[in-house]
Order: sequence, then structure tokens, then C-alpha cells
Amino acid sequence: MDPEDVRRDWAERTGKYSPEYYADIGPNEVSETLRDVLGHYVTEDAAILEVGCGSGRHLERLRRQGYGNLTGIDINEDAFDVLRERYPRLAETGQFHAGAVEDLVGEFDDGAFDVIYTVETLQHIHPEDTWVFEELARLTSDLLITAENEGNSPQRGRGETAVSYVDDEFPLYHRNWKTVFSELGLAQLIREPTDRDTIRVFRTV
Repeated sequence: MDPEDVRRDWAERTGKYSPEYYADIGPNEVSETLRDVLGHYVTEDAAILEVGCGSGRHLERLRRQGYGNLTGIDINEDAFDVLRERYPRLAETGQFHAGAVEDLVGEFDDGAFDVIYTVETLQHIHPEDTWVFEELARLTSDLLITAENEGNSPQRGRGETAVSYVDDEFPLYHRNWKTVFSELGLAQLIREPTDRDTIRVFRTV
């Protein structure tokens, strides 16, 4: 798949893996880990960006914890309709941007956010668009957190496989995020494997 095909697939997704699908699941283990990590490293007035926020389930968990400066971007415009329906307080208080991360990152200033995090989003960035990782490093003044699939389970690209296909449909690119962001000048603080993903916390140095 070329980059435009990948983006189009997520922008138009309905049913499985759509914003509605994840809203039905709600906050999960990753949501709780994000809450715990942020509670340790930053204060409630931290400027937080979620890349690939979907219907806002992780941001809603942070809002309920007291964080008030929340921003989300997502490529699927329907995500924000679901967000307004499911999490109206978040919709009222947060800032949200519809579009591909590749198109939006250039709109923000250096160090615009204290925290940037992604949940199973960067793993779908096409190899031609990996310059986005450098942009995310530019935008955070403190923490960058990834919760991405690195081949933790037998069904999800274990071994030397560089890319696998979810439901034989769309690509999941397997990367070692420690290597990616260390090479961009960030220091890894935490690595925590889960059943599905590997959560990594990086800090600017």
C-alpha cells in the first residue's frame, strides 16, 4: 500500500477498528498506565496531545483525572462526532483537529506540548512518512509516550517481520521505538510490555 492508501483507509474506516468500535471498548489498560505515568511526571496543567485520539477514550480518562489542557488529532472526521456523543465534557473543553498527522504536525510550534502520546497509531505510519517521528520529537518539551505493537504476541508479527497485515487488510509496521526516538535525541525512561503493546516513555534531554 502507498501512503495515500493507508491514510484513506483510516480516514474512511467504519465497523471494526473505527472510532465507534473503540468508543464501545472504552478506557483500558493503556488508559490507566497513561494516567499513572502522567501523575508521576507532570502536573494537571500540562499541555497534552494525543496523536490518533479516535473517539477520545484515553483523553477522557485523563480529563476525569483532572487534566484540563487536552488536544487530540485524528484522521477520521467521524471520530469527533462520536466523541461529542460519548464524551460531551471532553468535547467542550478539549481542542481537536481533523486530518492526517502528516498534514497537521507542521502547524504546531516547537515544544508546543509538555506531553505527546500515541496508542497504536505510529505503527500505521508508512515508511515514506517516518519524518513524522522527528516532528513529534520537535513538538514535545518533556515527554513522548508510545503504546505500539512491537510483535508481542504470536499472531502479531513476531520475529523479523517488518510489516504484517491486520485482518489481511491494512499494514502494521513493526518498529523498535527505543531505537527510533533515541536516535532523535530522546531518552527512554520506561518500557512496559502489555499483552498487546509495548508502552515506552521518553523524555527530552
